[in-house]
Amino acid sequence: MEFEKLLIKVVKILDEIDAIYCLTGGYAVSCWGRPRATFDLDVVIKLPAEKISIFAPRLKSLSDAGYINEIDAKEKLKVGGEFNFIHPETGLKIDFWSAENNSFSHQELKRRVAKKINNQTVYFISPEDLILSKLIWYQESQSKRHLDDAQSVIEIQGDKLDFSYLNREAGKLNIGKLWQEIKS
Repeated sequence: MEFEKLLIKVVKILDEIDAIYCLTGGYAVSCWGRPRATFDLDVVIKLPAEKISIFAPRLKSLSDAGYINEIDAKEKLKVGGEFNFIHPETGLKIDFWSAENNSFSHQELKRRVAKKINNQTVYFISPEDLILSKLIWYQESQSKRHLDDAQSVIEIQGDKLDFSYLNREAGKLNIGKLWQEIKS
């Protein structure tokens, strides 16, 4: 199964269970910035923890050998954090980032942007929130890839970006200095 076909199947499952989600990470960078290789899919998700009993079996139905730790996923949906689904046939790992207890993740979900992939509506993080997210990740990890990703979104989106939003939110997120350095 190809990456995009699997993505569409996962999105359909998310829609069926009324999850609020947006794609982020490297795949979103390819949408808003310069395309780059990515070997996982990152999804910010808001889903009541009790729905994991519906969500996990549907994900597992995509692969005979697919793996998700339901207990861990349920806990992360309650308190925040990351859980994942592994699809061995494609080698794809889908990291689900629970929006619970994270005000910025809630903001990302409110500002998500709908795009079409193979006639399927797929929600992406906004380019502004992707830049902010990448700067947060850079601050935590010092991985240059996050800075490169943020800069590629700035270069490709240019004047379409909401710079007043970026200036305001970067300050709130304590990444204002970093934002000032890369925006020019």
